[in-house]
Amino acid sequence: MATENRDVGLGRRLSHVRWLAGGTGTGKSTLARALAERHDVLIYDGDHAERGYVSRCTAAEQPYLWALLHASGAQRWNGRSAQEVFASMPSLHGETFGFVVDDLLALPADRPVLVDDFRTLPRDVAPLLTWPEQAAFLLPTPTFRHGALRARFADPVRARANWGESDHGEALALRLARDELWDAEVRRQAARSGLPVVTVDGARDVFDLADDLAARFRLGR
Repeated sequence: MATENRDVGLGRRLSHVRWLAGGTGTGKSTLARALAERHDVLIYDGDHAERGYVSRCTAAEQPYLWALLHASGAQRWNGRSAQEVFASMPSLHGETFGFVVDDLLALPADRPVLVDDFRTLPRDVAPLLTWPEQAAFLLPTPTFRHGALRARFADPVRARANWGESDHGEALALRLARDELWDAEVRRQAARSGLPVVTVDGARDVFDLADDLAARFRLGR
């Protein structure tokens, strides 16, 4: 009962927050910027915010995140299977969500805040929602993701920063396999929690998707 009351209280305090999560390579950040341009929303960028987790992370309380932060790009990927990489993701074990909530509680609540963070899982956010479509989980088709990530890592500097001097083709294949496992987990949790999943296949442009999300998120009312 205490946990339930705490979640209800947090849900009220975070009722101005909208959650945009799901798989990688779906264009979440592009959609977040489109929503910010059309509506008076503040974006919480999970990738940027992750840098602030470093000083708050401990080996005892966030062991997976601690290990990730102290490993090089090559160590995170080389010699590991997709299942091993997936199983070591800190967010899979709920290690990053508390940091996100703390950050959101520290922000002004005078306008909607849009969380752009693939690490957010349905399991963690569901207890805090006022209505189901306060969160949307975007999942790409395999073809769409392959194109997006191949374009993203076509820059050798960016690829080297992620994977070191390993074979970037093999590293990308491992990344794609890990992301498929993440998608399956998101889809399973969303179905269990009754939360919406939006499939991204490139058939709809950014503005069409942004309008769809704005309606789901009850922006502009």
